[in-house]
Amino acid sequence: MLEYLKNNIWLIIFILWGLPLTYYRSKFRKIVYQTESWTINIKPLFFKEIKALFGNMYPENKAYKKFRNFYLFYLAVYVLLFLFYLQFN
Repeated sequence: MLEYLKNNIWLIIFILWGLPLTYYRSKFRKIVYQTESWTINIKPLFFKEIKALFGNMYPENKAYKKFRNFYLFYLAVYVLLFLFYLQFN
């Protein structure tokens, strides 16, 4: 069992870290596109989402800014995990 975990540690880490990604992305898109519809999750609307992620689309909305910063941190950790994987695998 330990050998299996050792051989598949990166896969396990990426799965565990990636599980909440769909929830966070859905929540962020709902804030950006100002909707509560579930269909926002399947629409390919990326430009406004990227602009909101790296810019300040709603400066007065504190919930947007707080969640944007959290989402940026979450995605940055994802990138760091991938870089560590490339370096150490």
